[in-house]
Formats: sequence, structure tokens, C-alpha cells
Amino acid sequence: MKMTVTTPDLRKSIKNKTILITGGTGSFGNAVFKRLLDYDPQCIVILSRDEKKQHDMRNEYSSDKLRFVLGDVRDKETIDNVMYGVDYVFHAAALKHVPVCEFFPMEAIETNAMGSNNVMSAAVNNNIKNVVILSTDKAVYPINVMGMSKALMERIMIAKSRENKGNTNFCGTRYGNVMYTRGSVIPFFIDLMKLKKNLRVTDGNMTRFMMSLDNSVDLVLYALVKGKNGEIYVKKSPAATMGDLVTALTEIFSYNRKVQEIGKRPGEKIHECLISREELTRTYDCGDYYKIIPESPNMNYEDYFRGERTDGLPEEGYTSDNTKQLSVKEIKVLLLSLPEIKKELANFKKGRFYK
Repeated sequence: MKMTVTTPDLRKSIKNKTILITGGTGSFGNAVFKRLLDYDPQCIVILSRDEKKQHDMRNEYSSDKLRFVLGDVRDKETIDNVMYGVDYVFHAAALKHVPVCEFFPMEAIETNAMGSNNVMSAAVNNNIKNVVILSTDKAVYPINVMGMSKALMERIMIAKSRENKGNTNFCGTRYGNVMYTRGSVIPFFIDLMKLKKNLRVTDGNMTRFMMSLDNSVDLVLYALVKGKNGEIYVKKSPAATMGDLVTALTEIFSYNRKVQEIGKRPGEKIHECLISREELTRTYDCGDYYKIIPESPNMNYEDYFRGERTDGLPEEGYTSDNTKQLSVKEIKVLLLSLPEIKKELANFKKGRFYK
């Protein structure tokens, strides 16, 4: 059966509720805050350790529903205090940059794994109704520290759901590349174009899932309303090669400088995976999403080997190599739908693009 979340469902779930967003000054926090306002929450609490971003966000929105807490998910006392009176938690705080995590692995473990454990433990202690953790495709078959630490976060979430202490419902989301978020590849390419520099691509054949920021918000709101203890949700998404993405951008901005291949960075994969082969027997098609249920001792894995699965996915799992591949033309359509690209293109046409 195809499952969707309607506006009345969301309004009923969110109206007069207090919602905490950890790492809430990032791209996701800004986007989900604006969406949540449509459903009349009591209060939205933004926890982050960046006072400058909090200041900017406070000035931009000037909302009486917005409250800021300066703190770090590594600090148990701060996390426990901020949970008081909260109904729902979106856990987005994380170290996300793959090369940085490779060189400072303990920092990634402290934030992405231990900090996440602090958040989930505090949620149980404070009888939070629902916690949605935000994970990544890099947590599936992880080869880098960022992915490994996020995979640990997922396992901690599942372990907490099995403990069944208190009244807290835990679930998770996984997604791939969110277009035009801070530190992602599209604004990086545009910044190089503004400086009239050659574009640098790690590997033109590398594929990545392509998801808009709105899609990522849809996913976590879906998980909030539909998610059950221990489940992980994945948004069905197309993918593109880095070579085609660069071609699309250069065509949009009529950019004629050289494109250099510089080779794969430490910890990078050629293709990403959102659902592993081993998870297929626990994966269910929910329309625009896939649901992965946690393992259980009485699960019949023979169903997988007999081909009696309901997900319709290939045997190797759900990867950026076997999902729908966007053509250059389709990538251009997708990019031109982003407000950030529209703004940059308007500046380009007015001669204000180059620095």
C-alpha cells in the first residue's frame, strides 16, 4: 500500500508541540524551521554551538516561536536540560565533511556517535514522544570515518528502540547528496566559476544521489508521522555523474574554462548506497519512500533467497549506480528549479556573477 503524509496529518501532529532541532542552524535546520511554522507549533528550539549562525537566524526570522540554545551534543548536561518540555526531536547535529573526519576521526566519533547517544538517552530520560535521527548513504557499507560514525549512530538508535525504556519512539532517515547545502559540491563549483577558475572534479564517473532540500524535509516529516521504533526511511531519488553535473552547470552559466579531474579524495566512494543488499529482506516500498525495519530473531531470511520480496529493488541494493540516472538535460531542469541557482543565474545575466 502506498503511504503518504498529508497536511492535516502534519498539522495534527505538530500543532502546539515543542520541537528541538539539534544542529539547527545548518541548511536543514533553516529549511525545516520554515516548514514547521506552517503547522502552528508551540515552540521550535534550535540547539547549536555556532553563536554567529544563531545570531543570523534570529535576525532573519524574528519569530516568537523560535528559541535558541547554545550548546554541544557532546555535553550530556546541556542536552538533558534542553530536552525539558520538548515533544519531538530532529537530530541533525553532526560532523559531515568526509576529508575532515578522515583526519580527525575521534572528533567525528565524539559528535556523530557519542553525541547522538547523549541525545537519545536524554530523550528517554525526558519522555520525548518521537526522535528522528538524520543519517546518510555513507553509513551503508562505510569506508570512511564519517560513514562509520553515522552507521554507529544508526545502530545506537536501533539499540535504544529495542530497550523500550520510557515512551520514546526512535526512527531514522538516510539520504544522499542534498543539493546546494553548505559545503556541498554545487556551490563549490559555482564559487570556482565566480573566481574564473578551472573546475575541479574528483572523478567524472562518480555518481551521487540528487535530492533537494525540500525533499529532505519531506523525508524527516514523513518519518516523524509514520515512523515506528527502529525503522529507517529512504527517499527514492535519482542520481547523476559528477561529469554530467559539471557539464550541466557550465551550460547553464555559459562557462568555458577547463574541467580538471583531480582524483578521488580520502574516504570517497565511486558510487553511494542507500539500502544494502543485506537490508533488502527488511525493506518495504512505501510509495515515494522505502522503509527498512530492524532485524529481529524470528525474521525469515529465506524469503529473500526465494525472491519473495516487496521492495522491487536490485539484488545489490539501492545505489547511486542503479537508480534512475539523470541526463545532462534533466540535471539542468533540476538545477534550474533550485532558488539558489535562479538567484545566481539572475546575477549572471546582470553581470554581477563574477568576483
